[in-house]
Amino acid sequence: MEFLISFFTDYGYWAVLFVLIICGFGVPIPEDITLVSGGVIAGLYPESVNSHIMLLVSMFGVLAGDSCMYWLGRIYGTKILRFRPMRKIVTLKRLKMVREKFAQYGNRVLFIARFLPGLRAPIYMVSGITRRVSYTRFVFIDFCAAIISVPIWVYLGEFGARNLDWLHEQIQKGQMVIYILVAAIALFLLWKWKKSKKQKN
Repeated sequence: MEFLISFFTDYGYWAVLFVLIICGFGVPIPEDITLVSGGVIAGLYPESVNSHIMLLVSMFGVLAGDSCMYWLGRIYGTKILRFRPMRKIVTLKRLKMVREKFAQYGNRVLFIARFLPGLRAPIYMVSGITRRVSYTRFVFIDFCAAIISVPIWVYLGEFGARNLDWLHEQIQKGQMVIYILVAAIALFLLWKWKKSKKQKN
C-alpha cells in the first residue's frame, strides 16, 4: 500500500486510473488496496485531490478494466488462450468451471464476480467468449456491483488517511465482511435454484 500511495501522490488521478485498468487484466495488484490508496491520498492532500473525483475516476477505471477483459474474450474467443500471458489468467480448468457456473446461475455470476478477485478476470473474459450477455448488460451488472464496493474502499481510505495502522486493520475486516456477504448470496442463489428445479420436476 505504501508504494501505491507514493505512486498516486506523484501522479494523481491518472496513476489510479492506470493501475485499476491493469488490475482488470488480472495483474496481481489487489484492487481494493488500490482503491483505498486512492482514498488515502485524497485524505492526505484534500487541497489537490478531491475524494469525490477520485471515486468517479476509480469507478471509470474499474469498469474500463473489466470491459477490456470482456472485449478481449468477445473479439478473440478461445483464440485468446494461445496468448501465453492470458493462459495464466484463463486456464482451461478455469474456463470450464466458469462456463459451468454460467450454466447454473446465468448472469448473476457477473455480479458476484466483482467480489472474487481470483476469478473476476476469467469470468469477465468468458462472458465475452460465450457471448451470453450483451456489452450493455455486462456494464450494467458490473456497475451495480462496483457501486457497492468502490465507494466503500475509497471513502474508507480517505477516512483512515491519518491512521494507516488502523486502516490496515479495517481493510482486513472489510474483506472478511465482503467474503461473508458473497458466500451468503451464493448460498441463497443456490437454494433458490434448487427450489425452482424441484418445482419444475
